[in-house]
Amino acid sequence: MKTLFVTHESGLHHEMGPGHPERPERLRAIERGLEEARFALLARVSAPRAESVALQRVHPQSYLEALEQAAPREGYAALDSDTLMCPDTIEAVWRAAGGAVAAVDEVMSGRADNAFVAARPPGHHAGARNPMGFCFVNNVAVAARHAQAAHGAERVAIVDFDVHHGNGTQEIFWSDETALFCSTHQAPFYPGTGGRNETGAHDNIVNAPLFAGSTGDVFREALDDRILPRLRAFAPDLILVSAGFDAHERDPLGGLRLREVDFGDATKRLMEIADKRCGGRIVSMLEGGYDVDALSRCVSAHVLALMGG
Repeated sequence: MKTLFVTHESGLHHEMGPGHPERPERLRAIERGLEEARFALLARVSAPRAESVALQRVHPQSYLEALEQAAPREGYAALDSDTLMCPDTIEAVWRAAGGAVAAVDEVMSGRADNAFVAARPPGHHAGARNPMGFCFVNNVAVAARHAQAAHGAERVAIVDFDVHHGNGTQEIFWSDETALFCSTHQAPFYPGTGGRNETGAHDNIVNAPLFAGSTGDVFREALDDRILPRLRAFAPDLILVSAGFDAHERDPLGGLRLREVDFGDATKRLMEIADKRCGGRIVSMLEGGYDVDALSRCVSAHVLALMGG
């Protein structure tokens, strides 16, 4: 099984100030973990810059131009209380989205079986016209629209297991019957969305909120009862994953109690459905995860599962 790892050094230069949890050390920890011998066969490529046409399938050109204009020449520019830009942020944003597009190209063309995109900044809180929650461009949405426009994917499913609900992704696909968005997340919690009653205009949104303190058993039950049956029935041409690892028990920004084995198990369950419904095609993108040691172990478990380990 050929698994592709996509990243870019620009993600090491984007930073939002001293003490900010979404920091470059996250990528460094991931890269260290994937240097182990068991990942020797992992194919590795550098993320290209996203082209405007790919970004504009999700975000209006006026919004993209406003992001570029907001970028500071020095210091920081705050777009909201916890989402800041430094001079290197824009390059990282374009490369994160470009990595998502490149991964879709490789998987949809059959040159790779699946892929993991380790890029910063994350994306699932970004709406079509607004940054939020450390996010500027919605990378998973860009990937979905690219799969549809460039590769003829008729039905794309997105599974989000970040501890925070992917409100931006839900907003973007709310009225789109060609996309299924499924999310497990802590609730009540930031950003305040993701109730079970939020089902989309075409019953294409599936939320499985988890109470604080929920362990892996509760997470697996949510997958088995709410997420996986809908995913099987939807029969997507591609499964995208918003892979947030801040549901880990050590994470400082969440209150769930998952362990790395839970993320590996969830990945294998998604792969089983992908094998039966869409030729094994999965593209996963990094979202949250702010305890760097836990993040490294969780990503390793996730990628090892993608590799068939």
